[in-house]
Amino acid sequence: MKISIHIFKTILLITIIMLTAATSQAQPTPADSGYAPLNGIKVYYKVYGQGQPLVLLHGAFMTIDGNWGPLIPQLSKTRKVIALELQGHGHTPYSDRPLSHATLAADVAGVMDYLHIDSADVVGYSFGGAIAYQFAIQHPQRLKKLVIISATYKSEGWLPQVNAAFKQMKPGLFDQSPMHSAYNAVAPDTTKWIPFLQQMIASARQPFNLGDANIAKITAPVLIIAGDNDGLDKLELIKTYQLLGGNVVAGFGPAPASQLAIVPGQGHVSLMEQTTTLLNLLNGFLK
Repeated sequence: MKISIHIFKTILLITIIMLTAATSQAQPTPADSGYAPLNGIKVYYKVYGQGQPLVLLHGAFMTIDGNWGPLIPQLSKTRKVIALELQGHGHTPYSDRPLSHATLAADVAGVMDYLHIDSADVVGYSFGGAIAYQFAIQHPQRLKKLVIISATYKSEGWLPQVNAAFKQMKPGLFDQSPMHSAYNAVAPDTTKWIPFLQQMIASARQPFNLGDANIAKITAPVLIIAGDNDGLDKLELIKTYQLLGGNVVAGFGPAPASQLAIVPGQGHVSLMEQTTTLLNLLNGFLK
C-alpha cells in the first residue's frame, strides 16, 4: 500500500513538472474557441490551423495547454487541430452527470457535430486514450486514423502497481499542486475542484474493459505509442497490437495498417516530454 502511494506521488510530481513546462510555452492564438452544448453539459474546445481535422484528447486532470502545449504549434502548421477539455477538466464545467467512456466518447462526436466535422484523425493520451478507443468503437465511420499514447482499453492493460496506486488515490495528494493552480486559472467554478477529483478518482478505481472483440473490429489504422516503462503491461500491449492486425512478419505478406512504437527510457509522463519523437511518429503515421 505504501509503495502504491509512493508510485502515485512520483507520477504526480513528474506530471507537475511537465505541466509547468508546457504551460510556460507561448501558444498560437486559436482560430476558434468556445463551448459546444451537448449531452447535458457544455464542452470547451480550441481550434488551431487548417487542413485535415485532428482531434486531441488529454489525460486525466489535465488541460489542453498542459497536455498538448508543446505539440499544438507544430501540428497546427499542417492540420486543423481540435483540442477538447473533457467533462470537469479545465474550462469545461464540472457536472454530476455519471462519468463513463461511452458518454465522453459521445461528447467528442458532439463537438465534431458542433464544428461540422464529419470525420477526423484522433489522438488520445492516457485517460484520453481510453476515450479514443471508445470513440473508435462507437463511431467507426467518423474515424480516419487513431493514435493511442500510453493508454489501454482495459484495467488489465496496466501493471498491477498502477492499478494498486489508483485504489490509493485521494484528493489531498493534489493539494496546492500546479494542477490545482491551472484548474483555478480557467475553471468556471473553482469550488468544484474536490467534487471533480472525487469523480475522477472514483472512475480510476472502477475496473473497465472495452472488449477484445470490439478492439479487433476497429478498421481504422491505429498507432500505439508507449514508453518502455510507462506502467502499461507490455505483454497485454502486444496482445492489443495483435488484435489490430500487428505482430506479423511483414516480409511474408503486406505490412499491417496499424503500428506499434515503444520509446526507450520513458515513463508514463516523461513520454509526453519527447516532443520531437512524438512529432516524428505522428507526422509519419498521419501523412
